Amino acid sequence: MFGRDVRHSERMPEAVPVCDASARAPERPGGSASGQVVTHVESLIFGGDVEPGATLPSETELAAALGLSRLTVREGLRALQARGLVDIGHGRRPTVAHPNATPLRDFFASSVRRDALGLLELVDVRLAIEVRAAELAATHATRSDLQSLETSLEAMRAAVDDEAAFNAADVRFHAAVASASGNRMLDFLVEGMEGPLQQSRADSIRGYRSRSEDLGVLLGYHEEIQRRIAARDARGAAASMRTHLVQTRNDLRRAFAQGPR
Repeated sequence: MFGRDVRHSERMPEAVPVCDASARAPERPGGSASGQVVTHVESLIFGGDVEPGATLPSETELAAALGLSRLTVREGLRALQARGLVDIGHGRRPTVAHPNATPLRDFFASSVRRDALGLLELVDVRLAIEVRAAELAATHATRSDLQSLETSLEAMRAAVDDEAAFNAADVRFHAAVASASGNRMLDFLVEGMEGPLQQSRADSIRGYRSRSEDLGVLLGYHEEIQRRIAARDARGAAASMRTHLVQTRNDLRRAFAQGPR
């Protein structure tokens, strides 16, 4: 998926044919020349049965079809790449990107970078998303999903004396819960938050350590979430995730009250 793999069709992707000039997508009012490229390629991607990985027309072909320079086409393709719609490799034709969390990742990272207190707002977002993800995971988790959760817990147990490793395993655990939900959109949202979550975990543990040095208690929250999911207890999984995230918010508030790191 974005970063992690997403299940998709096994069918071999095909090349997307370039449309001729008469089939150009309409220019957006007031739009730039590169905007015409964006509109046109979007119509190729979303206008038919196009699989992720399919090869798009080359810069030269797009330039000829749209009556634009290759430089303008390249600018439009880069805008699509930034949105996670197109993959561009040196010396290769552009391809349709697999669904990914690139735009979300950039949004969440920049929002927190501008205002560290945004981490508290991020917890509210997590309460809306991850509580539901835990509930769905209890219903939809596969054997492989449950193993991923247990592997993350094992990494957390092994890292109770290594805060950085503990944090990394913690983030992987939450990603595994989202993946186990079976809902790609929830999975993408949690993946998009992974960068800020690394910072959030570091700050919340700082607040947590102001009242306890034992990371085993934090581990216990995650073990309870995993137990509820494995037991197919949707209501209990949601309640356990909520309890954990409310505690995370309280620890963040303690950390910010102490001042900057």
